[in-house]
Amino acid sequence: MTGKFIVIEGLEGAGKTTAINTVARILKQHNINDLQFTREPGGTPIAEALRDIIKNGIDDEPLTDKAELLMLYAARIQLIDNVIKPALKLGKWVIGDRHDLSTQAYQGGGRQLDKTFIEMLKQQVLGDFKPDLTLYLDIDPEVGLMRAKSRGELDRIEQQSLLFFNRIRQRYQEIAQNDNTIITIDAAQTIEDVVRQIEQVLATWLSKQVSNV
Repeated sequence: MTGKFIVIEGLEGAGKTTAINTVARILKQHNINDLQFTREPGGTPIAEALRDIIKNGIDDEPLTDKAELLMLYAARIQLIDNVIKPALKLGKWVIGDRHDLSTQAYQGGGRQLDKTFIEMLKQQVLGDFKPDLTLYLDIDPEVGLMRAKSRGELDRIEQQSLLFFNRIRQRYQEIAQNDNTIITIDAAQTIEDVVRQIEQVLATWLSKQVSNV
């Protein structure tokens, strides 16, 4: 098989790290060992600098919602052109911690920016590039935020209101229902059950990839 791009998505506290580790383990069990891990925003020096601004801001200057959106796409295209596409071209499998679906949900849903504008920006920056598979970890925002708080101090985005995160979840769910490359995982289950569901989903998906070769 050629290299594939698999992305893990979800709200804060949904268990993305566990999911990423599970996906990597399953791929290795299928003799897919040449893996590249990415995170968004971030993954290159320029993208990481933008991540720091997005997450923490600079001094007391307010970061506007549209500036945040533009920074996210700037960071994303740096990562795609300099890391993801070269890795895929070499036959590597890329496992991403977030991708464009996060922007659709956080900026389109949470920030309530114009969805047509975001879609236009997406097409101009990304074109037809998208993940081969996205696992969306669905969780009640209140539960996810409690988990996030238990990890330590919250960043600028994690400090937003519960209503903000409810809008994000709603947008995630809307998009996932209409895209057959996005599979929803119930992240409210026990860790063992989440892992088991990911194993089942990925095993089924991988078998289809083999049959299509």
